[in-house]
Amino acid sequence: MTDKLPTIAIIGGTGDLGTGLARRWAQAGYNVIIGSRTADKAEEAVVALRAVMAERGCKAVSVHAADNPTAAREADVVALTVPFAHQHATLESIRDALAGKILIDVTVPLVPPKVARVQLPPEGSAGQIAQNLLGESVRVVSAFQNVAAEHLKDGHGFDCDVLVCGDSKEARQTVIGLVEAAGLRGFHAGSIANAAAVEALTSALIFINKQYGCHAGIRLTGIAAAGA
Repeated sequence: MTDKLPTIAIIGGTGDLGTGLARRWAQAGYNVIIGSRTADKAEEAVVALRAVMAERGCKAVSVHAADNPTAAREADVVALTVPFAHQHATLESIRDALAGKILIDVTVPLVPPKVARVQLPPEGSAGQIAQNLLGESVRVVSAFQNVAAEHLKDGHGFDCDVLVCGDSKEARQTVIGLVEAAGLRGFHAGSIANAAAVEALTSALIFINKQYGCHAGIRLTGIAAAGA
């Protein structure tokens, strides 16, 4: 990576969360690659994204389509936004392209139909699964699990903080920069082992959202600024 903004690949970028992140990062001036299992599906997502950006008065966005392995290979930073059931197979399909890179794992171990109940895997978290599978050559950072996709997609500002977990402080700081580029506050939340707590919060938030008919997130108190 150079002084220029990194290229970000969003693997599984055609889903709601991937779409939201793609819109935010593209609008912030990043070169975004939307990845999917098929390039045709990714291209459809790119066309839709460009149309939304044009409606918002942002016509000069840099966004491209590719199949997942190609997207991962061409990116500096890779974000994984697939359902938990597809995490392992998707990582296997792109692992050769991830060496030396940062992987932002957004996976939440939800087990349908009881998604409002915490059901963490034996490894502790999806983030830990990714780190175990990919090894030390890939810096896995867990983030964005507690952010509602609807808020990301609508393009408006909203009060939500992002807890960022990973064994590399430098990689966490890079991801915090991307969190801020998306219009949110990001905070160092410790090693990848701590991703278990963050991922577990998602099920609690799903319950809260159903109970109160909202798209709730989390907000830290007692911290004046993200750099504190």
